Amino acid sequence: MSEQSTARGLSPPDIPAPGLSWAARALIVGLVVAAAGVMWLTNAALTERFTQTTLARAELRLTLYSGNIVAEVERNAVVPLLLSRDTVLIEALEREEFATTSQRLMSYETEMAVNSILLLDMDGRTVAATDRTALGASHRNKLHFVDALRAEGTVFTVSEAETGGFEFAYSRRIVRDRRALGVIVVRVDLARLEQMWRASGEQVMVADADGRIILGSEPRWRGRQLSDISGAMSDGGVIERALATRGGRNGESEAFLTSAATLRVEGRLPVQGWRLVYLTSSAPVRDRVNGVLALELMVMALLLAFTFYQLSRRARSQSLAFQRESMELRRLNARLQREIAQRERVERNLEVAEQSLAQSSKLAALGEMAAAISHELNQPLAAMRTYLAGARLLLHRKRPEEAMSSFQRIDDLIERMSAITRQLKSYARKGVRDLGPVDMREAVASALSMMTPQLNHVRIQISQTLPQEPVMVQGDALRLEQVIVNLLRNALDATRGQNERMLDILLTGGETGVVLAVRDNGPGIEDLDQIFEPFYTTKQPGDGVGLGLAISSGIIKDLGGRLTGRNGEGGGAVFEVHLPALPPSARAAE
Repeated sequence: MSEQSTARGLSPPDIPAPGLSWAARALIVGLVVAAAGVMWLTNAALTERFTQTTLARAELRLTLYSGNIVAEVERNAVVPLLLSRDTVLIEALEREEFATTSQRLMSYETEMAVNSILLLDMDGRTVAATDRTALGASHRNKLHFVDALRAEGTVFTVSEAETGGFEFAYSRRIVRDRRALGVIVVRVDLARLEQMWRASGEQVMVADADGRIILGSEPRWRGRQLSDISGAMSDGGVIERALATRGGRNGESEAFLTSAATLRVEGRLPVQGWRLVYLTSSAPVRDRVNGVLALELMVMALLLAFTFYQLSRRARSQSLAFQRESMELRRLNARLQREIAQRERVERNLEVAEQSLAQSSKLAALGEMAAAISHELNQPLAAMRTYLAGARLLLHRKRPEEAMSSFQRIDDLIERMSAITRQLKSYARKGVRDLGPVDMREAVASALSMMTPQLNHVRIQISQTLPQEPVMVQGDALRLEQVIVNLLRNALDATRGQNERMLDILLTGGETGVVLAVRDNGPGIEDLDQIFEPFYTTKQPGDGVGLGLAISSGIIKDLGGRLTGRNGEGGGAVFEVHLPALPPSARAAE
């Protein structure tokens, strides 16, 4: 295939003009959503912040007005007490001579800066007054007259005036020799406070303990119930709707926004349970918030415009890049075909190499199997050699019965060698032998018996810790003995060269598992990561091929357990065989 035909056959398709990608669209949608979220959060946060600022300012004004009202009311509280002790007024009431009394009250009005003063006799008739037009008027049924006659001290009363609105007065009974002569009345002028509120454009009202409005910057509010304030303000005026309040600490009220028009702050006055209500417009809050939102909206618009500009530049850059990539792809097409042809030749050579490697693997597996058979048959052959020597000696001594015992052991070892060869064949085929219940104590005893010829030729101290009760596992007795023999033989080889050779065998069993530990006092294990790999050994050449632990680990894995190795705390190596315990139900069945 020529390069021209190859390039023509694998030429890339025409690339469409780039548009907005899904990522760009997602970016734009994300910016819009983020802008909406930021504006929503800003609106909520700034509304709350500016509302709290407005409320704080309103509470400050409320405190100021509360002080003005209390000061104005309490300023006249002591005047009736002073006038009730005036001897001139007392003698005038006793003699019923009031020619100069009104003039005297006028002088008091100027000196004490009070609104008006009335002197009433016991019939409630006005006998002297700072306002001469009030002379002769009857106050017999007025609240300030009745309460003053009943009380021992000065009383403060609020009553509806005949001309509209409310009258506020302090009154006190005039007494001489425990005999009531009349009542002195000092009126408190709070109307000038209402005028001051109206002049400043403030929306303020005062309600008594029954919720009736007695003072207000709007005259039409007076006499109405505080609960009907919404209806009173809906008739017109600066504020259209009132806001609800919820009770706070110390009887005060915490205001909160219930409409977009008005904020309401309420507090109690220390005057007969009065309540002072201050109303302020929330329009400035909305104006300030809208100003910030407009600024944010402008920033978001600029950011969105900049994003569109960057996307358009990116689209143009991508278009040019696509054109360059198209030309590059055409150049790379020809080179790719050449590389394909070279790789086809390499693959053919690789197939030949793989066939050679497979043959080498077969030879390596055959060598490993031969080494494994040689390793596993060394122990029985050594034992047979010892037993044959003993049987020959017994026959020379004319002790044939004992020699027959040695021959019987040799026969057992021959059977064991046969079983080992069958086992290795099965192991090579990845087969599994039939398993049954095995007492680990008997497996340890059988392995020690097989190792008796070697143990008799060395001086080693063997310590066994075996339970008195059977320790049952599900396994193959022959394969378990093979594992234990390998561990004992490795321990003997490891203690070679020690002054005192020691070997500890510890068997423990429980409901969850069985653990067999074999410990020696040798130099320990240098490389714990490779001890179970085939052909890894620390022995001298000719003493071992490094298959014992690898085969033993495979046997224990086939039985559902694990074989581990570690260095002991006091030196030496410790190998542990972990196997699952045979359940009691399985033991009973067996």
